[in-house]
Amino acid sequence: MGRSHIKKGDTVKVIAGKDKGGSGKVIAVLTQEDRVIVEGINLIKKHTKVQDQGGRAGTTGGIVTTEAPIHVSNVQLLEGGEPVRVGFRRETVQKRRPDGSTYAAERSVRISRKTGKDI
Repeated sequence: MGRSHIKKGDTVKVIAGKDKGGSGKVIAVLTQEDRVIVEGINLIKKHTKVQDQGGRAGTTGGIVTTEAPIHVSNVQLLEGGEPVRVGFRRETVQKRRPDGSTYAAERSVRISRKTGKDI
């Protein structure tokens, strides 16, 4: 478990598995399991029960189609429609304390390995 090169909102391409070649937007990143949920990819049918909680709060039963998580190693980030490898660069930035004083800190920035530009 390390820091992920994929973030919520990124557009990714699936490079392995049953949905290989498909692409979509990342809905959620599950960092503990190193998995991501991609819109329209790895669809499963989930059978749900009718839950009677009284009034309008109850859910209707049936078969719901939803996205299942896939491993982060099976997706590749797309930048401008092109698949790119992700690198990291450390940048020195000025941060401000609550009392108004400033200090130098480092922050990690994602970069494209192909072009060297920030993502």
